[in-house]
Amino acid sequence: MKKTVLFLVLAFFCMQSFAQKHAVTGLVTSAEDGIPLPFASVVVKGTTIGTSTDMDGKFQMEVSNDEILIFSLIGFTSQETLVGNKTEINVILSIETTGLDEVVVVGYGVQKKSVVTASIASVSAKDLENIAPVRIDNALKGLASGVTVTTSSGQPGASSQVRIRGVGTINNSDPLYIVDGMPIDGGIDYLNPSDVESVEVLKDAASGAVYGARAANGVILITTKSGERGKLSVTYNASRGWQNKWNKRDVLNA
Repeated sequence: MKKTVLFLVLAFFCMQSFAQKHAVTGLVTSAEDGIPLPFASVVVKGTTIGTSTDMDGKFQMEVSNDEILIFSLIGFTSQETLVGNKTEINVILSIETTGLDEVVVVGYGVQKKSVVTASIASVSAKDLENIAPVRIDNALKGLASGVTVTTSSGQPGASSQVRIRGVGTINNSDPLYIVDGMPIDGGIDYLNPSDVESVEVLKDAASGAVYGARAANGVILITTKSGERGKLSVTYNASRGWQNKWNKRDVLNA
């Protein structure tokens, strides 16, 4: 008798748990043009249970009322929806624009980063703030791929040699510097890193073709900060540093 009662109780709870799940269907479309999105992922949050939409953007799966569905697709912003008592869930996904609208400065103007096919490395003002460089050319160390910066002297503030993709010519391998659209001869020692808005390094022939033979060793485009409309703001930055010999050798006197 006890076994029968226990079996009935377990069966009752199992039926209750199964009763909580119900079928949910829906349609996933694009917010831009309303076209159904095939192969969109539909996953129960916190689990690996899920499905994907068919060629018509439709899906169907068994879920519980308290579960949350995550709809995602490459190039679109993910969206979460609580199931509740719904039997039909239609979702509209918006196109994800993060990173696509970033712009880079090229030899002939400004273009969106998403449409530039040339080899360009970008360094923003925020990147410069994190390292607080003394010289703007030293700021390219480790921030721009394919760019080598070496210092011939250990003296503080000493000039550096900048090489883009190695040595280009026998006599002179210095890149061409363009500051606010103007070619600069003799380096950029006079520039204050705090005044720089962005640095673009044009590394291949396609990106620097507009400058002709002068761009044989690459081009470094520097854009300085300019005034903006709005309230007056004052920013103050201060830093200090020192250099010491890590090992002083003992030498003979006269």
